Amino acid sequence: MRPALIYYVAASLDGYIARPDGRVDWLEAIEESGDDHGYQAFYDSIDGLLMGRATYETLLAFGGDWPYPGKPCLVLARGDLPPAAPDVRINHDTPAQAIEQLAAAGCKRIWLVGGGSLAGSCYSAGLLDELVVSVIPHLLGAGIPLFAAGLERRLQLREQRSFPTGVVQLHYQFLPEAEIT
Repeated sequence: MRPALIYYVAASLDGYIARPDGRVDWLEAIEESGDDHGYQAFYDSIDGLLMGRATYETLLAFGGDWPYPGKPCLVLARGDLPPAAPDVRINHDTPAQAIEQLAAAGCKRIWLVGGGSLAGSCYSAGLLDELVVSVIPHLLGAGIPLFAAGLERRLQLREQRSFPTGVVQLHYQFLPEAEIT
């Protein structure tokens, strides 16, 4: 059985995950609120990570310790990148091959960390099982979209939560193709 792939992400109210240049500085006020918006519980529920090159390079640019220690992370990239930690592998594979590798490592729930391009590829390939999007009360006007794909798909709402910060978190299940009408 294929492990579950969960796209857990923050997005502006108008559907962007980052500014056009990849910056996420608009999230700082929410991060400084002290509310983790369910992040730790989510992180504890996953056992592997799948990440795109741009997201990985953004994390490296922040400096400091690797923020995801002890969990295998597969970064999909065409070029050579330095591994940030012993659990990080850089591969030029398809998302399906990467998920197979993480499954072989014992992963049952994989966090698709980002970004929009990789999410779009996984979405187009029918690999996404869940979407957990924290909608931030901020309009960016332009940027990197939540999904870099134009396919239509119906989702089923599993849970919704609101926080004093104005963040609304929506947890969706992707419906199997047969259930889409």
